[in-house]
Amino acid sequence: MAGDSEPESEVFEITDFTTASEWERFISKIEEVLNDWKLIGISSGKPLEKGVFTTGAWEEKLDEISFADFKFSITHHYLVQEPSDKDGKEELVEDALPLPMQDLLCMNNDFPPRAHCLVRWYGLREFVVIAPAANNDAVLSESKCNLLLSSISIALGNTGCQVPLFVQIHHKWRRMYVGECQGPGVRTDFEMVHLRKVPNQYTHLSGLLDIFKSKIGCPLTPLPPVSMAIRLTYVLQDWQQYFWPQQPPDIDALVGGEVGGLEFGKLPFGACEDPISELHLATTWPHLTEGIIVDNDVYSDLDPVQAPQWSVRVRKADNPQCLLGDFLTEFFKLCRRKESTDEILGRSAFEEEGKEVADITHALSKLTEPAPVPIHKLSVTNMVHSAKKKIRKHRGVDESPLNNEVLNTILLFLFPDAADKLADGFESRTSASAGNNPPPENEDYNLFSQFKSAPSDSLTYKLALCLCMINFYHGGVKGVAHLWQEFVLEMRYRWENNYLIPGLANGPPDLRCCLLHQKLQMLNCCIERKKARDEGKKGSVFDRSPGGDTGRGADHSGDNPDKEKEVGKSWESWSDSEEEFFECLSDTEDLKGNGQENGKKGGAKEGNKEPVNIKPEGRLHPHGKLTLLHPGEPLYIPITQEPAPMTEDLLEEQSEVLAKLGTSAEGAHLRARMQSACLLSDMESFKAANPGCCLEDFVRWYSPRDYIEEEVVDEKGNIVIKGELSARMKIPSNMWVEAWETAKPVPARRQKRLFDDTREAEKVLHYLAVQKPADLARHLLPCIIHAAVLKVKEEEAVEDISSVKKIIKQIITHSSKVLRFPNPEDKKLEEIIAQIMSVEAIIARARSLKAKFGVEKCENEDEKEDLQRFVNCLLEQPEVSVLGAGRGPAGSIIHKLFVSAQRVSAAPPLDEELRRSGSSEERRLNAGAVSDFPPPTGREVILRTTVPRPAPYSKPLPQRMYSVLTKEDFRLAGAFSADTTFF
Repeated sequence: MAGDSEPESEVFEITDFTTASEWERFISKIEEVLNDWKLIGISSGKPLEKGVFTTGAWEEKLDEISFADFKFSITHHYLVQEPSDKDGKEELVEDALPLPMQDLLCMNNDFPPRAHCLVRWYGLREFVVIAPAANNDAVLSESKCNLLLSSISIALGNTGCQVPLFVQIHHKWRRMYVGECQGPGVRTDFEMVHLRKVPNQYTHLSGLLDIFKSKIGCPLTPLPPVSMAIRLTYVLQDWQQYFWPQQPPDIDALVGGEVGGLEFGKLPFGACEDPISELHLATTWPHLTEGIIVDNDVYSDLDPVQAPQWSVRVRKADNPQCLLGDFLTEFFKLCRRKESTDEILGRSAFEEEGKEVADITHALSKLTEPAPVPIHKLSVTNMVHSAKKKIRKHRGVDESPLNNEVLNTILLFLFPDAADKLADGFESRTSASAGNNPPPENEDYNLFSQFKSAPSDSLTYKLALCLCMINFYHGGVKGVAHLWQEFVLEMRYRWENNYLIPGLANGPPDLRCCLLHQKLQMLNCCIERKKARDEGKKGSVFDRSPGGDTGRGADHSGDNPDKEKEVGKSWESWSDSEEEFFECLSDTEDLKGNGQENGKKGGAKEGNKEPVNIKPEGRLHPHGKLTLLHPGEPLYIPITQEPAPMTEDLLEEQSEVLAKLGTSAEGAHLRARMQSACLLSDMESFKAANPGCCLEDFVRWYSPRDYIEEEVVDEKGNIVIKGELSARMKIPSNMWVEAWETAKPVPARRQKRLFDDTREAEKVLHYLAVQKPADLARHLLPCIIHAAVLKVKEEEAVEDISSVKKIIKQIITHSSKVLRFPNPEDKKLEEIIAQIMSVEAIIARARSLKAKFGVEKCENEDEKEDLQRFVNCLLEQPEVSVLGAGRGPAGSIIHKLFVSAQRVSAAPPLDEELRRSGSSEERRLNAGAVSDFPPPTGREVILRTTVPRPAPYSKPLPQRMYSVLTKEDFRLAGAFSADTTFF
């Protein structure tokens, strides 16, 4: 025998000591994770405060372990608490119960409104859950459940961990958990029952007490008293007595202006359906002792009106249809369309489209070359007029996406300056609708610069709102394409007929606005200059006084920040019978120019020693203090050309061209020439206004810092002021010196235009014409978001909800970051729209609750404030306590709501209840006041006691059972503790 066993022992040493089974590996992995998370040893903490499960922060740690090839996730859920004193640990009683067992008896946090299900069922502040990692995996067989339960039991024993460990079994939707908690000589088993059909004997308190006592199996004859906490939940679904006030707008009547709170130039707001679907009333008896209350299958003392605690929660409708949200979403969908305007409206609108495009590009190419004929004859007016005729000929009234009435309404809203041709009534209406804008100094007005949209009283902003409404109500993308086509034709008509575009600020394009707004401002600049020039040609007499016109600003280029704040009058405002296009000078002007040039050259070369017989031209007014250095005559400020206005895409284009010139000497010279075009023009104007002047005179006016004056003592001992050019002006081959030498004395009105308005206008019109509806939507989306934020702010101001104010600030900050950059990501734009929609839903809910609780009708000011506070809390908190329970102002309103709902449904729908619980509910309803309420939708009971188990001489330990009973669900979750010292 001994001889036989020797080789066996050898084999045993080789195999079993080195090879662990899959089960052992699984247990060791659990232990490893518990060690990593420092869950080993005695758990300590303060007793739980009231409501801490709701107000405190819950966190979780996650890891993954596997049993053979079956993966489990292991999660540690815990309430974040301040660490307790280390000294306190040493004072712990040696045989103190583990913290989780103490938590089982704590009554401060029963029925938390928002918590993990195990927290609600067992009142634990900390626990670990092991569950199948994949959602569709489940531990179904009893043997596997027992194996997992054994695993956690061994792991807890090996590590000395006092945190409860749970294993999720069965399908995940059933939320079935079994678990264990171990301490020194004590163990708590967590068990669960989950049924679809409820046994009749467990629908009331006395039946649940019976099952609890039998499960404990307490050997003591007078059983210690069982403490109870009971909650009955009633659901109010029938809100029929309160019709939802928001009606969808009457689309057919929209043309008449304001209908259903909706008009062009305003975004709609509000939910089309009630955003609050249900009200849940929870009536709670928090501390009851067995025997105080009767609740059995015949009679019940549980009258909701008498419950000491009431709390309410509201169930929000899932994604209620809200008008503003729908508008934004539909408009955003436009951004993803690929079709061009012509594809949407049909090729028949432009039969000779290819030819027209060729003609336009041909015209534009001619504009950039020296033209032997006046440029205005190269206009593409005839082509566009023929296009207009074709559109009207090929598209009947029925075919048009927009009918004429709607189209005229929109065009009059966009262009109110055309209203004078119509009836006075219509004019007054359009002017009234345009007047609801915040004042320019208002913070809301200045949002456009943060969002890169357009001012809220501008044409671009109004156009965005109109397109948004057209897209939603009048033909979708076809309506948008049609309105845009009409808009572009209107722009061309205004350009050709010198009508300024309304709703745009004067001056150059505002780079804080969206590109489309800049383009329209650029077109307005072109119209303004063309208008001034055309009126000049007609020989109109202009007021030549210097105060009349807005002239150019002080700075002409980045080089001269110190130029005195003198205003040179704009050349466009001067008219002369001999004025022509500057590119095509007449013979007499050529001769005159040559004479001036020759005279100037002579004067310059001789240093103004000989008298200069040149007639000064293009003077604005004398400078005041300054005189010319050599002749000593007054220095005149010349009429100068405005620098060419630029949109951001042109600036970018120009900077790219300048960058491509490189760093070579030739490239640098060319770059300097390009950048000094404005400087050269100003020098020529200055020479024409001040015959006999020199570069020093020009610098003294244009950039005073570059002329340095010093007090010196002359030969006679007198103090005189001597001036000279700054060091940078004396650099050889200086750009200023070169420009001065090449400059001829030519007044602004006869110079080549710095800004070719004809070419720029055609470029803008072409840009507008080729915009697809998707491009248009991208351009105008910032304006729509801007409008939506203003609308939300306006509506919130009525309701005054603090949480909404915070969200609006977040939306503004988020939008400012996203919209400032070109081509923002769709995902980020969707996030902004979703935020705006959530705010709209919150405000709609506030209005719904205010109407239901009659906040506005309440005459008592104190009660009104209480109700207002109550409504605000309902919006922001998951569950709100009702002050005074059923006897407070809010409680009495809720009671009335239930009573009226019960009356509306004359025969309460008890079929399901009766089927579930026999005739017990019907008998119980005869108990008087309970009939004001329907049968409870949910019944929750927590039973607790402390008894010695399993023997009479064992340590008294906490026992707890939670039960929940709903229409189709019955659950018992028990935590039963036992003394393991001798068992």
